[in-house]
Amino acid sequence: MTKQRSHSGDPEPGDDPAHRDEDLAALLERLLTQAPGRTQKDLASEAGISYPTLNAWMNRTRGTSRIDPEKLRAMVEVFRRWGVTTTPREFFESVGRPVPGPSGDEREARLLMLYRQLPESRQRALLKDAEAMLQVSRIT
Repeated sequence: MTKQRSHSGDPEPGDDPAHRDEDLAALLERLLTQAPGRTQKDLASEAGISYPTLNAWMNRTRGTSRIDPEKLRAMVEVFRRWGVTTTPREFFESVGRPVPGPSGDEREARLLMLYRQLPESRQRALLKDAEAMLQVSRIT
């Protein structure tokens, strides 16, 4: 596995081998300790997740493999607003999912522009292809 490095040559946050095998509960517990005064309820509220759901993830009484990727990204953003260093990679790896490529406004805008130029039948086909690619990436 190639280590990601920042432009300075230092490992990216979330690339610490000591934390590589953390599940979501362990990751959230560790990050919450780095955000003094913040609680599970604060995280749930700010990330748009119900508190009972977040609490079940923390207590390992609810599976995490099907968490909406946007919820994972939302938790990353909340921790970052709180001044805690974390990455989407940490969150996706903690639930056993492949890490999606970076999200870029320019790339997404270009994809949307291309999509809108397609005839409706091709748009439907593209959506099916994208859904199939996503399913395959979740398996591998």
